[in-house]
Amino acid sequence: MIQLLSPDGTLRADERAPLDVTPRLCRDLLRDMVLARRFDEEALALQRQGELGLWLMSLGQEAAQVGSVRALAPGDYVFPSYREHAAARCRGVGAAELLAQWRGVTHAGWDPARYRFHIYSLVLGTQALHAAGYAVGVRLDGAAEIVLAYFGDGASSQGDVSEALNWAAVAGAPVIFFCQNNQWAISTGTSRQMAAPLHRRAEGFGLEAHLVDGNDVLAVHAVTAKAAESVRRGGRPVFIEATTYRMAGHSTSDDPRRYRSDDEVEAWRQRDPIARLERLVRAQDWADQRFFDELEEEAAQVAAETRAACLALPDPKPEDIFRFTLAEETELLREQREWMEAYRTSFTAH
Repeated sequence: MIQLLSPDGTLRADERAPLDVTPRLCRDLLRDMVLARRFDEEALALQRQGELGLWLMSLGQEAAQVGSVRALAPGDYVFPSYREHAAARCRGVGAAELLAQWRGVTHAGWDPARYRFHIYSLVLGTQALHAAGYAVGVRLDGAAEIVLAYFGDGASSQGDVSEALNWAAVAGAPVIFFCQNNQWAISTGTSRQMAAPLHRRAEGFGLEAHLVDGNDVLAVHAVTAKAAESVRRGGRPVFIEATTYRMAGHSTSDDPRRYRSDDEVEAWRQRDPIARLERLVRAQDWADQRFFDELEEEAAQVAAETRAACLALPDPKPEDIFRFTLAEETELLREQREWMEAYRTSFTAH
């Protein structure tokens, strides 16, 4: 497993993943992770208060997301699953846009073309096929962009992912498959999901594969940057397995205490990606206390803006159910919508 930054904050080089580690890079990556976590925490609070119907936290997986998405070019296209909040924020997706779907006011909250970041997909593994198909189109068009698809270890057990890996390898698609192996597919651990490591399985499909410490943002950044350069030059599609951990439940409807021990969670807490990078930055004196104080203030502002954005989201109109069922409203849907509007109006007509 490729690791550049140990849990205690010790930096070391690895010729398989060269990286120019600068103070600016470390401060920027740390800021991205801290702000993403604060947003995530506020969204959890909003769900517990009944303002969101559901929330899936990215707690503990910030390094895997920030390190990878920051290694891409702005024009590269990303296909997420449903908990890539840190990656989405790095792409500029706003709080209201990220929360709208979970508040139940829209099917998806943002324009994917604007951010080069596709909408969330709650169907496990489907985005891998979307990414492979899009990447084939990129190759046929001769475009300069590449594609990255996020999914988890649980989704890798879906047939869609196997089909996507095979299709991408055979077609020579310019795509990186980024698996955040967070150890648990809801309540099913990796040992019960697969008999061979994910990156080894990917090699069997003909992809270039790497195993990286997913809680080491520098290693993730280096591995993804190298993969992106290779794919952009016409190399084989790449599979990156980032070993990380889902610190929270699968969703706010899940109780992880029913299937994993406190000792396991605590062991992974010691590998926290944010604390790890902060140890390096402080030890190297790459940021003064003013930086950390301002970051804390910015995080508090993110929390306040997140709450305000959520509560300001307008409720959808009931008739929108009919307007947006299909891309073009059919005659039957129009009749149903008009009937419902007349029915609702009848209660206020007198």
